[in-house]
Amino acid sequence: MASRSQLNVSQPSVYSVRVSWRAGVRLRQGHPWVYRSDLHGSPELPRGAVVRVLEEGGRFLGCALASSSSQIALRMISEQACSEADLPSLVSERIRTAVEYRQRLRIHAHSNAYRLVFSEADQLPGLIIDRYNDVLAFQVLTQAMDRPEIRAAIIETLDGLVQPAGIVERLEERIRELEELPTIPGGLIRGAKSHTVIEMTPGHESGPLRFHYDAVSGQKTGAFLDQRENYAAAERYARGAALDVFCYQGGFALHLARACKQVTGVDASRPALEVAESNFELNRGSLAVPEIEWIEANAFDLLRDWSDAGRKFGTLVLDPPAFANTKRALPPALRGYKELNLRALKMIESGGILVTCSCSHHVTRDDFLSMLTDAARDAHRRLRLLEVRGQSQDHPVVAGIPETEYLKCVIAYVE
Repeated sequence: MASRSQLNVSQPSVYSVRVSWRAGVRLRQGHPWVYRSDLHGSPELPRGAVVRVLEEGGRFLGCALASSSSQIALRMISEQACSEADLPSLVSERIRTAVEYRQRLRIHAHSNAYRLVFSEADQLPGLIIDRYNDVLAFQVLTQAMDRPEIRAAIIETLDGLVQPAGIVERLEERIRELEELPTIPGGLIRGAKSHTVIEMTPGHESGPLRFHYDAVSGQKTGAFLDQRENYAAAERYARGAALDVFCYQGGFALHLARACKQVTGVDASRPALEVAESNFELNRGSLAVPEIEWIEANAFDLLRDWSDAGRKFGTLVLDPPAFANTKRALPPALRGYKELNLRALKMIESGGILVTCSCSHHVTRDDFLSMLTDAARDAHRRLRLLEVRGQSQDHPVVAGIPETEYLKCVIAYVE
């Protein structure tokens, strides 16, 4: 078999880019990104095109998708030579491979809502696809994936593989602005259905928990599927009265309500709490509590007031939004995480359970555990780490691509 350096790369229709030695090392180690600062000669890249990537000495490294605006100038798509004409079929093949991977893991046995495509983790940079029962939601985050022929390939492939009742496009306006993508309406683009009911943990003795899902509202693609396995883990350890802070639409709270005697959910979003209440009503007959108390409040203020007042809980969940979207934001983010966890630890009964999370990629697992250790020391509490978890399996972590690992979920016994 020919090596990559021996492949025919003399395709006149494909633009060639030379990258620095540093970028070449990173690519050979499996990382798919080339930053603009690593391009030789500061070339003007063709918008969303397939380009050949060469080392300084001319060795062929593979093909990438170019961005004319992002600081991530190139995202590798193949180690083999390919052309513009190959891209739609390559995208279709990668989607099929991603779906087959989830089928092998039998993720559908635990939920009918899960991620089908996770961008670089599935070798489809800039594409996110989530399945919610019979509705699919997708996001396009790069110029290449926004091309009309690529969009058509994505939709036709999904129609053939999944045959959904509806396909909805979710928009990330900030990313589209950075990628200089045109303003589009999004919403339902295929089929007639954008609202459905999803199920989680169907093997539970009380039956599955059910959640309303509206594909044209909510955050991300509409729900936090990356926490799905952590919801079930938290339920296994939960006890006593439970407090779910940053509860959003009730993912943790409803799982806790099958194990705890009392559950309170806190979020700053009234619309999210309204969905959480409707999710409670959907599951009322299978829960151990007659009601869940939903409180609209700022989490920092509430934890400060309640910890000062001596409120106690047997289980406390912290699932805040990302505090660090850049490396520069890391120090204040860690201070924010510490403040939350310090207050929470003061409110947990001896022998109680803390479930604490971070979805900030720039906060590493070591950073998060170090912060938690400092918070426990300042709160005069001792922690036994029961589990240190990450995102659910449908959000795969790829060796050599640290950006694919972002979610941390620590479950600790508090003494």
